[in-house]
Amino acid sequence: MSDEYPYKRVGRELIRKGAIIDYYQDTIKLPDGREEKWDFIDHKGAAAVVPVKEDGKILMVRQYRNALERYTLEIPAGGLNGADEPTAVAAARELEEETGYRCEELELLISVRTTVAFCNEKIDVYAARNLVPGIQHLDDDEYLGVEEHTMEELEQMIFRQEIQDAKTIAALMAYKVKYGI
Repeated sequence: MSDEYPYKRVGRELIRKGAIIDYYQDTIKLPDGREEKWDFIDHKGAAAVVPVKEDGKILMVRQYRNALERYTLEIPAGGLNGADEPTAVAAARELEEETGYRCEELELLISVRTTVAFCNEKIDVYAARNLVPGIQHLDDDEYLGVEEHTMEELEQMIFRQEIQDAKTIAALMAYKVKYGI
């Protein structure tokens, strides 16, 4: 469907302001002229990183996710410290905070829109190489385990549905294709 049948937001009401997201109810004028209420979640953005050690192993973090009520295996990631923070800065920060490693090489790999139906979250994902060991700096509520895996092991975990996080899957597949792994 093209712009000849435009949708138009005619109202937006803040329902709840949160620490990470703000929840709104939008009033949308449909192409046929009717109005409907649609949910919208505003997210400040995030950055993530595929940290690759010299031997080719990828650092992953295992952490508890409340929404799923279980532990997940993911690439390091986190929200921006404000909408104006460069995502490369956030990616480098999250790498060090969550894994204890810094990197000498950081390259934009892919940008991911996580939930386009109702949320504007965008995650810029970077590949980090030439890693330098440092010190992990976890937030007060974070308890993360750091694991090293080969790309082949991670692919198998994806296909066994042990890794289901969309940003992680997209990032790993983009890394594999870009670098011919």
